[in-house]
Formats: sequence, C-alpha cells, structure tokens
Amino acid sequence: MQFKRLFLFLFPLALVVSAQDVGDRDLALREVQIDNMPGLQSFAWGQEAGQWFLVGGRTDGLHRRQPFAAFLASDNNTMAYVIDPVTQQVWSASISTLPQALFEQLQSTNMEFVQRGETLYVIGGYGYSPTASDHITYPNLTAIDLPGAMDAIRNGETIAPFFRQIIDPRMEVTGGQLGRIADHFFLVGGQRFIGRYNPMGPDFGPGFVQEYTNAIRKFRIDDDGTNMTIADYTEVVDTMELHRRDYNMVPQVFPDGSKGYTVFSGVFQYAADVPWLNTVDINGSGWNVVPVFEQLLNQYHTAHAAFWDSTANTMATVFFGGIGRFYFDGNTLMDDPNVPFVNTISKVSRDASGQLAEAAISNMPGLLGASGEFIPESGLSITEDGIIRTDLLIGDSVLIGHIIGGIESTAANIFFTNTGTQSDAVARVFEVWLVRLPQGIRTIGAGPELELEIQHEMGQAFVTAIIRTGKSTKMRMQLLDTMGRLVRTVFEGTMVQGRQELSITVADLASGAYTLVLTAGEQQRTVQFLR
Repeated sequence: MQFKRLFLFLFPLALVVSAQDVGDRDLALREVQIDNMPGLQSFAWGQEAGQWFLVGGRTDGLHRRQPFAAFLASDNNTMAYVIDPVTQQVWSASISTLPQALFEQLQSTNMEFVQRGETLYVIGGYGYSPTASDHITYPNLTAIDLPGAMDAIRNGETIAPFFRQIIDPRMEVTGGQLGRIADHFFLVGGQRFIGRYNPMGPDFGPGFVQEYTNAIRKFRIDDDGTNMTIADYTEVVDTMELHRRDYNMVPQVFPDGSKGYTVFSGVFQYAADVPWLNTVDINGSGWNVVPVFEQLLNQYHTAHAAFWDSTANTMATVFFGGIGRFYFDGNTLMDDPNVPFVNTISKVSRDASGQLAEAAISNMPGLLGASGEFIPESGLSITEDGIIRTDLLIGDSVLIGHIIGGIESTAANIFFTNTGTQSDAVARVFEVWLVRLPQGIRTIGAGPELELEIQHEMGQAFVTAIIRTGKSTKMRMQLLDTMGRLVRTVFEGTMVQGRQELSITVADLASGAYTLVLTAGEQQRTVQFLR
C-alpha cells in the first residue's frame, strides 16, 4: 500500500490534483453545471456521437434499512435522458410509453449493461414489479437502439420502436457486471433477489430470497436487429471466489497483450458483512484469482477509469470515491468494518510483469462517487471497451471524460441512522482531466520551499492553515467556493521563514466544499476542506 500526502495546485476550477497520477500526468477534476441534469444512481448508460443516454437507476440516496421504506417504487427513475456535455443540453422522455415489461425492467436499479456498436444491452435489475406485486430481479435482456432512441427523445417522438426485449431466466441478475470480449458477453457475479430488503435476514418479517450467482456466465447475443437469442452459453461457478456483487469490473490489457477484465473487491464475505479484498482476472479463455494482491480502498461500485500505456505495457485503474472499509486519516490507514462512505481517489497499477500496487492519490470534494459512472470523452484514443490510451494522448491538458451521478452522503456512516435525508442521488458533473505541467512548476507536493496543509473537521467553525516556507516571502491566501469563485482573501503580506499557523473563521460559510489557495511568487499550493 502506498500513500502520499497531497498538496493541490490550482487548475482552473480544479478540485483534485496529485503529482503524476497517471503516467507523467496529473489528475484534475473540474465541476461543471448542467442545468436540468438528473440526479441518478445505479443507472445504465450508453454513448453516441458524443452525447450520453441514461436509463434506470434511482433518484434517492442510500437505501433505508426498514423493509417498508427500502427501494420505494416512487424513487425509481422512470425517465430516459439524452445529455450533450458540450452544449449542456438535456432532453428526456418518460419510459411509461413502453410496453409494461420494458417499462418495469428499465426503471430498476443495478442493471448490468454494455454497449456493442450502436446497441446498448441491458440485463436484469432489481425493483418493484406491479405485475408480480413484489420486488423482483428481472429475467430480461433488453436491446436499445441508441441513435434511434436518442433521436426520438431529442425530437419528442415515440421511443417504443427502438427497444426490444426477451425473457431468459439466466439473465435474472442484479448487482453483477456485464463485459464483452470479442464475440462473447460475460455476466459476472451479482445475485437474484426477490422480495423486500430486510437487514434482519431472509426469514424475519416480510422475508426475501437472495441467491448469489457465484458465476461467470459466458454467451453470445445473436442479434439481427429484429430478433435476439442467447447462444453458446456456458457457466462456471465458484462459491468462494465469485461470491460477490456491487463491485467494479474494469477492462484490462494484460501483460501478454490479451484483453479481459479485473473484478475488483465487492461484497459480501461469508463470515462477516465486509468486502472481499482479493481480485479476479478474466480473459477469453478463463479466470484466475490474482495472487498476493489485496485491494483495500474503494471496494463498492463507484465511478472508475482505466488507462493503458502500450509503450511501457502498464495499466492503471483509478477509482473515484464511493464506499470502502479502509481509508486514510492523514498518513494512517483506518479500518472501519461498518464500511463507510469515503472520499478517497485511489489507483491500482499493473506493471509489465503483472505485479499490482495500490495507492491513495487524492480525494473527491465530498463523500461522492458511490454508484456513479465515469463516461470517457468521445473522440479520445481508447480501446473498444473504453480503456484510455495514455501514450497516444496529445497536448498537455486533455479532457478524458466526466463523472456523473451517484450518491452523495452527508457523513461517512449513515446506514444505521438513515431516514432518507442523509444522502441523495446527485446531479453533479465533474470533468476529468489529465494535465502535464511545465517542468518548472512540477514541484507540486511537499517540498523545501513551500507547503500547505490544514487541520479541520467538517462542521467546525475554524480551519487551521499550516504553512511552511523555506524563506520569508510575500504571500496571498484566498478562499474559493466549489465553483472556483473568490469568497474572500484570508491573508496578504509577508510570511516569515519556518512554520506558521493561521486560524481562519468559516462559521459564516454555507455547508459544502471550499478551497484554500496559497500563492507565493510563481508557486501555488491549494488544499480543500468541507464545511
């Protein structure tokens, strides 16, 4: 496990940066405002001509513990959306105009999905079914013609002709992941859940059925544009290593050049309700547990991005916030078996020999990311399955994609006190950049000339800024809001050599994320805090 303390620099409206996160570039987030952006989590998405298609998922936050209040149908997403991130336009259409079977499945949560060409394939999902008069996992495979559906939504026309569906009990899965290698699809992990969620167990109160698939289901989807069939179906089962759901499955290029996926962490272990720590590699011919390596950070499904450098033959997978058992408090790795919301941004690197290493590289501007998605920028040099080719990126600052949706929590541990108000599905959108700084400004982190850190807990009325400088110099410290706007100048004058502390009053600030920017000549340091 690696960890480095972050001293952030100011990219225009930048919120998160750490030195050389991916290859020779730094990672930066910039929040952008898209009016009428829906707040969704656990949804499915596709992309066509640079625009996004969103369907399914939920409009609330973390599900409640009480069976009567968990996964309410009133919080289902019953709309389909088209979003243009360039013009920042949003179009929508109700999916209630679809046939009932399609309408029910496509408002469910945690569907598995993958795009092939212009078709988005969606499998399973969990939610309340009026037809069954119960919460079910849907036994359906649905195909969505993205150009047709998106054009119909933009023009206010009927969307029904662009949706097709079949029933197949082998597709009755929620909380798994769907990938594709060549002609075959891989439906990995997940579960079949029937009935109301109940933390007291399947035989208490209303009761439920919960069956993990413990499987990798491999098959073709033969689709001529009118008819679909599941063909060449095989299944491998491992009740230990494949017993997981709500995880991240990320496309990979392995050291031998083969393509596949890595199943990262996920839940739950048999002995306790805590995440698995090991990871599983899948390729076209089989699967194996990665030896030795344990993933300690970002263990639930969250927004994530994959990067491949074909010249160095290295991979990197970056996870943006979410939920995890482990997190850092300063330089100390904390273990919370209650598995809290975290703001950690972590990276798992794979070198040319296949060795994995994990590092905490930065933080999200809040407890964000869980059940959100990263959508790669259209037109980038990427593989067919969405891996960004870092060795082919052109320019010092490259927009590589957006983080959208997911859950934002007001506190790390809310599950046992959740009344439905402590978290929500967010409409926030973050651009994700890879930035190569000019050589003369690369001393971003802790160095002998200038350092900035803070001591603060969310909700406190004061922030203590700790400044270390190698020589007496003129400085300016400014306070910015989450949109990068100046709130006030905190300090302007000469700071003497050594370690100095400034107590900054923040009692008058609204709740949210703020950034302190310290400027001394050509040097700049920034650090974030939550009020």
